[in-house]
Amino acid sequence: MQTYLEKRDIARNQARFYRMMVLPDLFGDWTLYREWGRIGQGGRVRMDRFASEDQAIAALLGLEAAKRRRGYWVQPRQLDML
Repeated sequence: MQTYLEKRDIARNQARFYRMMVLPDLFGDWTLYREWGRIGQGGRVRMDRFASEDQAIAALLGLEAAKRRRGYWVQPRQLDML
């Protein structure tokens, strides 16, 4: 499972992305891979391990909901702002 979010606010000079993926690792655990930063530049990366896929997906969905409350969108709205 994966998701990609963007937040653009021209007035604040914001152009940010947030990417999340749930991936299996070599040890039988599950990893929530997160990358975020300014669009067009390299981002920061964080990986959190979980014992089950369900736990990792629940964490992804919780983070996605929090990011949406802060103005991130699943389908970028940059064309609406032009």
